Order: sequence, then C-alpha cells, then structure tokens
Amino acid sequence: MYKIGDKVATRDAYGKALVEFAEQYDFVVLDADLAEATKTVTFKKAYPDRFFDCGIAEGNMMCVAAGLAAAGKTAFASSFAMFAAGRAYEQARNAVGYPHLNVKIGATHAGLAVGEDGATHQCLEDLALMRTIPGMTVINPADAVEARLAVKCAIETDGPFYIRFSRNALPVINDEETYTFELGKGVTLRDGKDVTLVATGYMVSMALEAAEMLAGEGIDARVINIHTLKPLDSELICKAAAETGAIVTAEEHNVIGGLGAAVAQAVCQGCPVPVLSVGTEDVFGRSGKVPPLLEMYGLTPANIAEHAKKAIALKK
Repeated sequence: MYKIGDKVATRDAYGKALVEFAEQYDFVVLDADLAEATKTVTFKKAYPDRFFDCGIAEGNMMCVAAGLAAAGKTAFASSFAMFAAGRAYEQARNAVGYPHLNVKIGATHAGLAVGEDGATHQCLEDLALMRTIPGMTVINPADAVEARLAVKCAIETDGPFYIRFSRNALPVINDEETYTFELGKGVTLRDGKDVTLVATGYMVSMALEAAEMLAGEGIDARVINIHTLKPLDSELICKAAAETGAIVTAEEHNVIGGLGAAVAQAVCQGCPVPVLSVGTEDVFGRSGKVPPLLEMYGLTPANIAEHAKKAIALKK
C-alpha cells in the first residue's frame, strides 16, 4: 500500500486504517464536525452505523466516547489536536484518563504544518498535555506505515491512547513488508558513534536528512525514531547516550514538555550527557506557508545538524 519515498499524510493513513481494521475488530468512531479533514469520513462512508458526529462540541464528544467505552466499546474520538488535546483536556483527563477507559484519541492537524490556519490551530502543546495524564499512551507516528500500525496497536491494547497525525504529506521511511511496530520501543534508523539524533513524527525524516549532511562533514550521527513518547524507550535512549556521548532531540512541538523534556529527564536519570533540543522555543506559531514557517522556527535538517555540532562540542 505504501512505498518508501512516497509522500502521504498520516491522517490519510489513519482514515484508511480505521476502515481496514473494522471487520476484524469491534470499535466505533466519533468526530466533532471535522470528518472530512480528520479523514474519519472514510470510515463514516463504509460503516455509517458505527460512526457518530458529535458536532462542534469536543468536550461532549470525549464524554460520549467515555460512556461508550464504559459500556464495553472501543471508541476512537477524533478532532484537530488543538481541540482534542486543548479544548477537551479536562474531559480527556477526568472522563477518559481517570477511569482508564478504552478511548483512543485521534488528533490531526498538530504542529506548525497546519500552515495558514495560524497560531490558534497550530497545537504545539498537545504532547506535553497528554503526557501528563496518568496512564495515557502517547504516540506520534513518523510516516503512514507507522500510523497504520499504531492504530492497530491502539485497538489491541487496553486503555486510553493519544495518537498524533499530520495534516501534510510526510515521506514514507519504513518498509511496509518488514516494519514491526512495538509500543514503547524506539527504532534505530541509522547507526553512528559521534552523536545521536532523537526525533519524533514530522521531524524523523528531517533527522535522517541532517545525518546525511553531517556525514558530509565527517560526523557519524545515529538516528532514533521515538514514535511512542509515553511509555518512553529510556533503555534505548540511555544506551545511545552512553555510546555516542551527546544527544539532539527534534520535534514539531514546544521544547517545553515534549520529546526533548522526556529525553532529557531519561538521560539525566540514567546516563548524563549533553542534550540539546530542536523545537519551537516557548512561542506561538503564526499563519503562513509550511516550508517558510518551518524555516522560521528552525525546524529544518540544517538546524538539527547545527545543534548536533554544538552538542558534540559540549562533550567532556
């Protein structure tokens, strides 16, 4: 279905995966008047009796999903990340997280790559918010192959999930025939001895590009894809810290509370080495075309490479 090098938005993979797994698994899908954008419309057309549009009322949608889950259903609740994690945070925390219900939150349109929708819709805080809810699993797939398998994993695993999907097309980096998704296990995409680039979601393909740039300067960079931010693969990260002596994290998210914070905590506790973070620096986004926005906020392979050189210079 997906070939390496293809460009596919992970929200598209989400919609297709819901339809693909519907015959095998018993679940329902809810949306908040954004089915065309979140791609749950694909499921709506195929299984109208298992789809519920809750209107522009995200908090209510979370509570409906919680009620269905309490009655024994697995429920996917979908909206833009800003609304699913932001507007409905209290309901996600109290109605879903607290009773540890089988609700899977499918959040699309996160990060700067929402582009022209601007700061109000560019959710750069969702990973931090969802990480703080006890028992909430947090996943940020790097490509369509990973997104598809993350949906399957969420269906098969008990408890609340938050899965972040991209609006924009991302390069497919995983071989669908051989790739295995393991919850809570990072993936080493490239080995290296001088520095480790730890990335998630949109930034994984950029980290691979940064490693190529560094190789041209004689720097051997390891690249790790952290698709599961919670539970975090601290063992793999600390192993990389011990072997390479420096880490750079990369995320399409605020540096406060996201991947960088999680990695820094793990490294501090397990194997202290320099850790630098690439992400938005405690600022809101702004409206604009995606490539210039990413450049403006430093979410580029070149900036990851520059941070890698700075991290190497900090080695003792």
